[in-house]
Amino acid sequence: MLDLTLLPAYLAAVGIITVAPGPDAAYIVAVALERGPRAGLASAAGMALGMVVHVTAAALGLAVLLRSAPAVLLLVELAGGLYLGWLAVTTIRSARNTTVKAPETPPERQVLRRAALTNLLNPKTVLFFAAFLPRFTTPERGHLWLQLLILGLIFLMMGLVWDSMIGLCAGRLGQGLAQGRRTAAVVNLVAGVAFVALAAFLLTDALRTAMVP
Repeated sequence: MLDLTLLPAYLAAVGIITVAPGPDAAYIVAVALERGPRAGLASAAGMALGMVVHVTAAALGLAVLLRSAPAVLLLVELAGGLYLGWLAVTTIRSARNTTVKAPETPPERQVLRRAALTNLLNPKTVLFFAAFLPRFTTPERGHLWLQLLILGLIFLMMGLVWDSMIGLCAGRLGQGLAQGRRTAAVVNLVAGVAFVALAAFLLTDALRTAMVP
């Protein structure tokens, strides 16, 4: 089991990391602004599904393995940047079409799937789990995989609560703004620009990593 003396420090660290702005939060805000609170909640749930994979990988030791394989992480980062770039193009096209007719809102299942894929293609999450979680484990307290699993689930639940709050607030704000077609187009354009920024961040970081000998 966990060393309970380390739990307060872990909760404080996770709280700080959770509320700090990052790619996942920016993605949720962009989707919620464009499509409303339900899409924001679906995006938060999708991020949590992606985190389930990361938590499982950390518990099985795969995160540490990937940390030692920079080429694999580079490919994941490139894939994530290209995927977000594709989302940016489709969102900006939607903004252009909004002036003619209201865009069709995709089903929550599609929003959920896109959010999960965005989280899975974020190599920073893999590195975080590989470097951060083991610091709060104690081999003398029992199975390390079980300790990592519990720590990961705590991180997942705190992240889900925060992401859901972000999705709801941003979604309601987007609904308030998108009363007219022109305003809706602006909201979609802002979401598209956010995706462009996220894609540029991942691709630039991947190219910088590739250039390091």
